[in-house]
Amino acid sequence: MAKLERWGKPYRDTRDWREYNEQLVKRGTLYLSLEFVEQWDQLVGHLNRGKRGHPFIYPGQFIQWMACIHSIFQMPYRQMEGFTIALSKVLPSLQSADYTTLFRRIQQMPIVLPEIHDQGDDLVVAVDSTGIKVTNRGEWMREMWKVHRGWIKAHIIVDVKSKDLLGIEITNEHVSDGEVFPALLDQAQEAASDQPITQVLADGAYDQKGIFNRLEKDHIDSGIKIRENAATKSGGSPYRAECSREKQKLGYRAWADENKYGKRWAVEGVFSSVKRILGENVRASSIDGMTREVRMKFMFYQIIVNFSRGVV
Repeated sequence: MAKLERWGKPYRDTRDWREYNEQLVKRGTLYLSLEFVEQWDQLVGHLNRGKRGHPFIYPGQFIQWMACIHSIFQMPYRQMEGFTIALSKVLPSLQSADYTTLFRRIQQMPIVLPEIHDQGDDLVVAVDSTGIKVTNRGEWMREMWKVHRGWIKAHIIVDVKSKDLLGIEITNEHVSDGEVFPALLDQAQEAASDQPITQVLADGAYDQKGIFNRLEKDHIDSGIKIRENAATKSGGSPYRAECSREKQKLGYRAWADENKYGKRWAVEGVFSSVKRILGENVRASSIDGMTREVRMKFMFYQIIVNFSRGVV
């Protein structure tokens, strides 16, 4: 098969396909990773230590696993109750749970991105956003009845080398990418506190003076695609003017090569994977429910990726 080309240059696929295939196969074992069943009593005992009122019956690991099943297979809560009943017959140590308990515990479950592991290199990160549909009833109804249901946006920042998710913000469709950037960068810097972020890659939506001033303040190189007619004078951001002059001097293609702008597609790869594995719409009806559901999707994506790498 002929290799794809970009700007007349042959594309070199340097991926280790054997390792990649093994990781994909290993992801499937996560769905039946039930080691917590053997430690059920110890985990519940630890959870109830010092607790007042009615004790917990189900360990947090079980609730997180059920939330993962709920997100990946889009299994309704009543079906999840039947699922646990059938599973408890195969694994007597696992106690079945009613759907109201599952719903309540999953809604109370903290949604925190897994910690990243220091890779010993300076970090180059990429930022972008994507729309998430708020209904799964199809585009036909939207077009037929001219109903604008809107969407919500997931803004993320990722390590372009490892594809690890370093930060996430959920907003409505009216919030611009630039407004969310400072919060994403804060999350990434906290998540990778031992690794300095050396460069940020982003498309033209992040071409804003405030963002360039933040990068200059934090001593981070810009890989932001500046618009073609951008001013080369300060205008409130000397660093942006400097980057604009550099891009005009080199030309877009040479600028992209110099800044390795093509690596920005790492963030697009994460969006694609999340939507393929966990779906591209939400089922919740409230804003808070939608926000939580989307955060959960990205959290479980990172858990799946870490599991396939053997990272606990």
